[in-house]
Amino acid sequence: MPTSKMYDAGERERNYFFVGGHLDIRRILEKFIETFEELYCQEDERFLENVGRKYFLLFLKPIINGVGNYSIEPQTRNSERMDLVIYYKGEQNILELKLWRGNAYNQRGEAQLSGYLDYFHLKKGYMLSFNFNKNKKPGIQEIVLGDKLLIEAVV
Repeated sequence: MPTSKMYDAGERERNYFFVGGHLDIRRILEKFIETFEELYCQEDERFLENVGRKYFLLFLKPIINGVGNYSIEPQTRNSERMDLVIYYKGEQNILELKLWRGNAYNQRGEAQLSGYLDYFHLKKGYMLSFNFNKNKKPGIQEIVLGDKLLIEAVV
């Protein structure tokens, strides 16, 4: 079953994702891209954002299990909803999940993530985009937006 393969991949690589006692979200995203491409590269545009989130959470769960936690769509005090917040040893990591719908949509996602980082006084955030464009370039890139660093992963 593919979902258990995703969980098993996270569990098998668990120790790789910690650096100096901190959770390395960038490494998690890099390995998730690799695993996702292996297991689900044949999916098409009918693939929904919440299914991608499910696979990411299956991958993440064994990595943070017992020490960390996550919240799906937690709400800020000003009623905005973030996609995912990962908590690990007192640290918060905000992750936006998107379906690729072009550069303008992606830039709005970056601005949205930057706003969440401002709200929580954080300097680094993460975005995971599911792109079904045949010309996509899967991987990680760093985007600097003002004083913020956004780590963007494309699957």
